Amino acid sequence: MKRREFIKNGCRATAILGISGTAYPLIIKNLRKESGDHSAGKDYVWQIDPEKCIGCSECAYKCVLTESAVKCFHNEKLCGFCEICTGFFDEKPIQLNEGAENQLCPVNAIRRQKVEANYYEYIIDREHCIGCGKCVKGCTDKGNGSLFLQIDQSICKQCNQCAIAIYCPAQAISLVSSKTPYRMK
Repeated sequence: MKRREFIKNGCRATAILGISGTAYPLIIKNLRKESGDHSAGKDYVWQIDPEKCIGCSECAYKCVLTESAVKCFHNEKLCGFCEICTGFFDEKPIQLNEGAENQLCPVNAIRRQKVEANYYEYIIDREHCIGCGKCVKGCTDKGNGSLFLQIDQSICKQCNQCAIAIYCPAQAISLVSSKTPYRMK
C-alpha cells in the first residue's frame, strides 16, 4: 500500500468512526423510546416495591452514594404500637429496655416512645438510618410489616442504572413515575 492510499483510507475510517460515534447515542435513545425503556430522569425515579423487598441488607452497601439513599419508612396505620416490637428489639434481647445490646438497629436509628401502658410509638431517624433492613426483616417476619425500606428522593442521584437494583435478590427496585415517587406499604 502506498503512502497516499494509506492516508486516504485513514481519513475515510476516521470520518466513518466520527459519524457513527455521533449517531450512536441518538440511535440508542430512539431505540429506548420505541421499546418503552426509560432511564431515570425527570419522568421516572428509582423506587423499592415494599411488597417484594425481603430486607436483605444489600441496599446499605450497594448504593453509589457513601451513605445509601435507601432509608426505613414507617406506616403508622399498620403499626400495632407493640410493647415488644420485632422491628425494634433483637430476637432474644438480654433485657426488655432500649439498651443498644437489645436493639436490632445497628446505628440506633429507631426511637421508642411510650404512648400509654403497653403501647409504644416507634420513630425512624432517617438521618441515621443506613438502609440495612434489619428492622424491616424483623417487622415483616414476626410482626405486622409496618416498617419498610424506600429510596429517599431527596438523597437519590437517579442514576441511569441503579446499582442497588442490579444486586437486589428480590428484584424489588424499578423505575416508577415521578408523579407518584413513593410506593407505600
